[in-house]
Amino acid sequence: MEDYSKQHLLVVAYPAQGHLNPSLRLAKKLARLGAVVTFSTNVSAHRRMFPDASTPDQEVSDDEVSYLPFSDGQDDAVNYHPFNEFYSRLKHFGERNLSKLVVTLRDRNRPVTCIIVPFLLPWVADVAHNHAVPYLSYWIQPVTVFAIYYHYVRGDARLITEHVDDPSSVVRLPGLPPILVSELPSFFTQPVDDEYSSVLGIIRDTFDALEKETTWRKPKVLVNSFSALEKDVIPTIDAVDLVMVGPFLPSLKNKSVGDLFEPDEKEYMNWLDAQPERTVVYVSFGSLAQIPRRQMEEITRGLRTCGRPYLLVVRKDNRVLEAIELESEDNAMVVEWCNQDRVLGHRSVGCFVSHCGWNSTLEGLVAGVPVVGFPQWSDQRMNARMLEDVSKTGVRAVISEEGILEAEELRRCLELVMGDGERASEIRNNAKEWKEKVREAAGDGGSSDQNLRAFLKELERNMFVKS
Repeated sequence: MEDYSKQHLLVVAYPAQGHLNPSLRLAKKLARLGAVVTFSTNVSAHRRMFPDASTPDQEVSDDEVSYLPFSDGQDDAVNYHPFNEFYSRLKHFGERNLSKLVVTLRDRNRPVTCIIVPFLLPWVADVAHNHAVPYLSYWIQPVTVFAIYYHYVRGDARLITEHVDDPSSVVRLPGLPPILVSELPSFFTQPVDDEYSSVLGIIRDTFDALEKETTWRKPKVLVNSFSALEKDVIPTIDAVDLVMVGPFLPSLKNKSVGDLFEPDEKEYMNWLDAQPERTVVYVSFGSLAQIPRRQMEEITRGLRTCGRPYLLVVRKDNRVLEAIELESEDNAMVVEWCNQDRVLGHRSVGCFVSHCGWNSTLEGLVAGVPVVGFPQWSDQRMNARMLEDVSKTGVRAVISEEGILEAEELRRCLELVMGDGERASEIRNNAKEWKEKVREAAGDGGSSDQNLRAFLKELERNMFVKS
């Protein structure tokens, strides 16, 4: 193994499960390659990650990474809504306190040599510049979505904005296939008073931040994707050095360090052990989506009528908000949270009904499990299209005019994926093939592994030149 122990990389993550997971996986991979890595998020998320710590802001270390949080001015918060207000506070207090953390690490003889951050925290670039530390953006969505935002921010925005009022209209962007407005990231079509109305501005700030960084020959972005999946899109953004470093093969330990929710590991794993191979429908819509009560009734009815065993995840906050009451049955297990990597890797799981968040999309590919896509917001609609049209490892559910995934449509999709028909067989074979492609890219010596090693070498050369 190369010696990158002179590199002290500070990985900073937005405090949401969908950001923590890919950021932690990157941090651990960098540590396994020999770098020293500190991981930081806000205090409230840190205390949920490490509930046994003696103080909420205590530094914690495992055998690979150190964890040291920064304060966002409201350390007891567990609800980050409305987003616009939370983000404003996070930026105001986080910029100051993350800067203090960099000083603290320097005073402990652990000076930071590079700060890596996902796209929702562009203000971290100012912290890096103030301390003369290289800054690197980490894109945790597909390159296809990066390209859409890139053409909106750096190209002709009218190619998108002139169409957003018509969901059936087609958007044509350089180097990309035609895209329906209904497949664009939801931030383009949300109401102006939506709580996420600031996101497009944050994405614009992200592009500004990465282009101001002079460490690299041209703007450099680490991407949680791999070349075989998006080989046709990568060359369309030649102004940016897109370094494909994902996905990261999961550790199947009982509990991931980054879990903000506590799974009941023994109960559902024992239930899965008792099911026949490739028969279980696994249903989960991630850490943020709130599924309305009526929609959950349709989902459970569709699952029951399909006649297959199912594992259904409905978070506690979703149950409380929508007054949803669900109980496990002879043919069904209902839980509040689970270790998704372990579930998808279990021999009994034959289908994944998913919101198509990018983490879940990649995890499905890693496990070789076919998917029924029921996207909710953000990049998920494009991710679902990629599953159906690019990897061809799943199908997108058709939503009714009222915006509901109806029971009969869910049953139809499950039959398409898990049945005995020709298309089901094709999807399952594609899933097996992509499982091998993913593992080839992510494993030792694979394309993503080599790209990450090359990044560390480049960072080391830059240090040598500056010294």
